[in-house]
Amino acid sequence: MAVKRSGGGADLPSVIDLEASGLGRGSYPIEVGFVLSDGSSYCTLIKPLPEWQHWDQQAQDLHGISREVLEKKGQHPREVALYLNQQLEGQTLYSDAWGNDNSWVGLLFDSVGMWPNFKLETIRRLLSEAQVEYWQQAKAQVIEELQLQRHRASSDALIIQRSFQLSLQLSAGDPPLRSTA
Repeated sequence: MAVKRSGGGADLPSVIDLEASGLGRGSYPIEVGFVLSDGSSYCTLIKPLPEWQHWDQQAQDLHGISREVLEKKGQHPREVALYLNQQLEGQTLYSDAWGNDNSWVGLLFDSVGMWPNFKLETIRRLLSEAQVEYWQQAKAQVIEELQLQRHRASSDALIIQRSFQLSLQLSAGDPPLRSTA
């Protein structure tokens, strides 16, 4: 469960993303990933607790993670919560699906009797109106350039972070820098 380091920029937001067993009532986190402003990243599968029974085949088809894989390779939710608190203490992380990600982080921590010592916010809080106008264009370009598997937590976190950076450049009229994976 080590944090992977890569080149990053201090002006980039730290981003978190979660994949889940589905959407709505009864869903639970199955994978969490983050990319920090310094470029370090982390991702792990989460082993379902016995009471976590909801499973949506469409969600499995989307992210490509089966419940059997989670049972075999997932980390216990307590280990994941401890690690997140250790690595993210006092930080604010941003999400492009704050409502879902916040509830899944809450469920993860509540299920093991812990509190997160970091904060989640929506990435929208950081975007200027000009950046919002360029967001979809920036995200599409980043996805094409990085060629990462989408709907996996750390890949999606990196896409969000790089989309923020590119939307900022585009909204300022700067020529976009090519992303590097």
